[in-house]
Amino acid sequence: ILIVLNFCGLERLRRFGRTFAGATMNYNKLWKLLIDHNMNKSDLGKAAKMSPNTIAKLGKNESVSLDILVRICAVLDCDIGDIVEVSRSNAG
Repeated sequence: ILIVLNFCGLERLRRFGRTFAGATMNYNKLWKLLIDHNMNKSDLGKAAKMSPNTIAKLGKNESVSLDILVRICAVLDCDIGDIVEVSRSNAG
């Protein structure tokens, strides 16, 4: 059953990362907070021990793991709501 899910649902799972039940992720608050902390994306990546791929996902407003968001919050001394906004789509 797992093989069928991986084969049939792989593209659906990829899209699921960008939209969640009609909602989209937005990290504009994170970028503004970095400016306030005089940091750039590279500085944040090093401090939060993130890969360049994860930083790229954030730049594309794609979902990342909760662990990553918690590490970012620890570095910036903030709450998750201070770095990410979830917008619901009006469609459907």
